[in-house]
Amino acid sequence: MAWNEPGGGNKDPWGNHQGNQVPPDFDEIIRNLNQRITQLFGGGGHTGRGDDEHVNWRIIILLIAVLITGWLLSGIYIVDPAERGVVLRFGAYTTVTEPGPHWRIPWPIESVQVVNVDEISSFSHKASMLTQDENIVDVELTVQSRIQDAAYYLFQDQNPEKTLRDATETVVRKTIGGSKLDFILTEGRGAIAVIIQERVQDLMDQYRTGLLVTSVNMQPAKPPDEVKEAFDDAIKAREDKERLENKAEAYSNEILPQARGEAARASANAKAYRDRVIAEAQGEASRFLAVLAEYKKAPEVTRERLYLETIEGVFAHNHKVLVDVPGGNNVFYLPLEQLTKQSSSSSIITAPTTEMIPTDEGRIAPPLRDVMRDRERRLR
Repeated sequence: MAWNEPGGGNKDPWGNHQGNQVPPDFDEIIRNLNQRITQLFGGGGHTGRGDDEHVNWRIIILLIAVLITGWLLSGIYIVDPAERGVVLRFGAYTTVTEPGPHWRIPWPIESVQVVNVDEISSFSHKASMLTQDENIVDVELTVQSRIQDAAYYLFQDQNPEKTLRDATETVVRKTIGGSKLDFILTEGRGAIAVIIQERVQDLMDQYRTGLLVTSVNMQPAKPPDEVKEAFDDAIKAREDKERLENKAEAYSNEILPQARGEAARASANAKAYRDRVIAEAQGEASRFLAVLAEYKKAPEVTRERLYLETIEGVFAHNHKVLVDVPGGNNVFYLPLEQLTKQSSSSSIITAPTTEMIPTDEGRIAPPLRDVMRDRERRLR
């Protein structure tokens, strides 16, 4: 029966009557505590009042010191290399501690929340979106992130992961909506992933979520299933176009150097021909001026010499000789080529020139050698 229930008497928990309430004796409480500690450490169980008066204050002080030391030691904590410790004082943010051993004021004054900043978290986002040229495309990407600022992550945003998902969806729709379908399906996938990562990180910094977007991996975009065949045909045609363009470019790279070489060679030949013609013309002009000077001194002699040089040039490569005797009416033919073929000796070749050749009128024509010598004497 409880002491304060009806019929339970007027006694209180300390044995006093209800009508005469006396507060508990502090010395009595200390004596009882001292007795129990003494029994705990092997002391005798003395119950006499004379013994209780001698309180072992050393044991009490030692116990208090042990309690204080244990309380202070409870403030030691160790932060792992992949973690950061966020120290709270009466629930308010104080500081962030780096990896290693640290000490804080023990509970209930300060507490520590340890956050893993190296753990990578990822999520996937998939949606059908409208492009700039009003085409529908299915986009799927994976976003990976980790905690960059532990204090921001814990206290600045209520749900950083949800904020990251919402920001990713917003940025993806804006980026895809500002790009054309051909760019998204072909070479633009890598560039779009980089743009999405930068824009999402900007939003995370503005919201101070404490998250760092480490990578955005975008899967190849594809059209809806209803128009997949048409898109496959378009992609095949685009690939054929690129293949033909590459082939044409390779052919161009092969032909152009050859054409440039041919043009350079033709230009060099033309330059050489020009220089040669100019040199020959200058030489002919110089020779003509020299002949002109001699012609002015002796016109007849020069005219005769020019005539002989011309005839010599004409007959130099001709094996057929026609002899015109002065005063005669007919011209006879001297077959030097046939005479050369009949005999290889010099006597046979020179014989016709030493004999008198008859003409049609019965006159004897002088030898060709004598005619040439006579002409030379006259020229002198």
